Amino acid sequence: MTKLLLSIHVLAAIVTVGSITVAASMFPRYALRALDGTEGADRSAGVASLLHRICYGYALGGIVVPVFGIATGAALGVLTDAWLIVSLALTLVAAGLLGFAILPGQRLLLADEGTAPTEEAARPTAARLTMLTGIFNLAWAVVVVLMIIRPGSTTSA
Repeated sequence: MTKLLLSIHVLAAIVTVGSITVAASMFPRYALRALDGTEGADRSAGVASLLHRICYGYALGGIVVPVFGIATGAALGVLTDAWLIVSLALTLVAAGLLGFAILPGQRLLLADEGTAPTEEAARPTAARLTMLTGIFNLAWAVVVVLMIIRPGSTTSA
């Protein structure tokens, strides 16, 4: 049963978190291109909108990652290990960044005409999104390393 839980956990992480990291990283570039008014702005707006939908949809689906991670940790008896607690804390940080900063920032840049910021006003928001996405991606990279190395773990590696 542990192998099944772990397999679902890892597959869900690859599909959901991987998709979010790529889509969120690409979003600011296309959002700014959509606002610059040059040729291809409509296409860039469509791509930015699609990238936002990917981030939002996979964020909802990504809820299964910590659920199956906790179930796997319980099955292995490692819920109190420091590496797992730190991983869960970083997961909460990443989820908070996504839900309270990255997705709202994307929505702000995708606002309808009349409420959308000008290209010049959107640049700081896009730069902030780029930075927050980098922190989000770094948090997940640390979680992956902790899951592989499991410092202090007494279970076999």
